[in-house]
Amino acid sequence: MNSDASSLVSLTDIRDAAERIQGVVLRSPIIALPHPEEPDRLLHCKAESLQPTGAFKLRGAYNTIAQVLEVAREKGIVAQSSGNHARAVAWVARRLDLQATIVMPEATPRPKVEAVRALGARVEMVPNRERDQRAAELVAEHGSVHVPPYDDPRIIAGQGTVGLELMEQLPDVEVVLVPVSGGGLISGVATAVKSLGPQVTVIGVEPELAADAQQSLRSGEHTAWDPDDTYRTIADGLRTPALGAHPWQHVRRYVDDIVTVGE
Repeated sequence: MNSDASSLVSLTDIRDAAERIQGVVLRSPIIALPHPEEPDRLLHCKAESLQPTGAFKLRGAYNTIAQVLEVAREKGIVAQSSGNHARAVAWVARRLDLQATIVMPEATPRPKVEAVRALGARVEMVPNRERDQRAAELVAEHGSVHVPPYDDPRIIAGQGTVGLELMEQLPDVEVVLVPVSGGGLISGVATAVKSLGPQVTVIGVEPELAADAQQSLRSGEHTAWDPDDTYRTIADGLRTPALGAHPWQHVRRYVDDIVTVGE
């Protein structure tokens, strides 16, 4: 799979995103977690679960929508997601009084679907393989603003604010672990971290049953897995069959390695 992404998000883009989301997105705290057997060893956790929608996705969603408000108010917004991005887009749409349609795969857990509907968004359920296709169709039909879950420089810049904050909060960090699905979060975080601390090691983490990103990075070739394979994992938010084109460019430049975990 070849990528036609031609540009990388910069540290300036991420800093601009940080200004844009200020006052809307929580500057999440760092929580020190001692190793269960060696209390002197600490794992520092960036507590993004404290965001208003329970996940980091609010950063990229708001950074993107805030830049296209005029069209969004007239034509509405469309996004595709199995949960966290959907909820973030719906939350922003409600805050800004926008019409939002969210395309969700049929395997999405019901509580995630209901959480999106509770925020006032219209939800369209589709077969797992048709999530991206249906979102593109809706955008073409109505001229809506598309807010993709990961494959967009504005999304990457928004998620990169996690890394920007992290480097301010833990300037002596040595290793940063980042979960991987479509690659928006790790792309932004790795860009910010490596720009501010080139010596820091950035490692992605993904399920071994959906390890397309690891295969891509280690082989040097942008690889996609069949959705039937990635949907085996219980980690329903990490079932994307491939890194996005833009994230792939960032991952292969900034990420040191990707490791997997079992179910």
